[in-house]
Amino acid sequence: MSGPRVYCDQPLSPEQQIELDDIAVGHLLRVLRLKDGDGIRLFNGDGHEYAARLCQVAKKSAAAEVFSLLRTDPTPTLTMHLGQVISKGDRMDFTIQKATELGISEITPLWSERCEVRLKGERLEKKLQHWRRVAIAACEQSGRNRIPEIHAPRHFADWCQQTPEQLKFTLHPHKQKALQDYPAPVSLALLVGPEGGFSETEVAQTMAAGFAGLTLGPRVLRTETAALAALSVFQFQWGDF
Repeated sequence: MSGPRVYCDQPLSPEQQIELDDIAVGHLLRVLRLKDGDGIRLFNGDGHEYAARLCQVAKKSAAAEVFSLLRTDPTPTLTMHLGQVISKGDRMDFTIQKATELGISEITPLWSERCEVRLKGERLEKKLQHWRRVAIAACEQSGRNRIPEIHAPRHFADWCQQTPEQLKFTLHPHKQKALQDYPAPVSLALLVGPEGGFSETEVAQTMAAGFAGLTLGPRVLRTETAALAALSVFQFQWGDF
């Protein structure tokens, strides 16, 4: 079935009718100019996509009639958790958007010594909600039915100590070895530093927490480029590319 994909934060099943929220209504009616009876596709992040059609369309409200299950995303062969030190401007949005398209399972924004972004209180909560909306929009666009979890920001050293993934990498040339020399993991964590990199003390902390080094060729990559390049390599080596 064709039609725009719409995120719906409520349980979904065939043969039900649901009220669409204001964001969905604004996009479908005012941006896309859809009308009563037009087809749409709904997902709520649990891995399923449903066929539906608009109904009860009014000026500022609309409902959707769900009538069949279209498809279910397979369980990923590799779960990836990105620990990304928060970058400036829209770079963090870009990283979250593209990492979602590349199949990331979890993202944790991190603070570090050279991180230039400082948020707290209400500003931090608004930013976190914004990042989660970026991930949802990326799922809508890419056809992905599982939304990655965007965790609340924390200090990178705490995250390194507590992340449980099977393999753990940081983009730094220490303890480097070829990826094919590692056994194929079912989960991995990737730590990416700020624009100014990690200090030597911070690098030592990652090593003590069991993070192996990873380099991506002879070029120096920007923080948002490095994360996406590494995730692509992991998906090719062990995932679904």
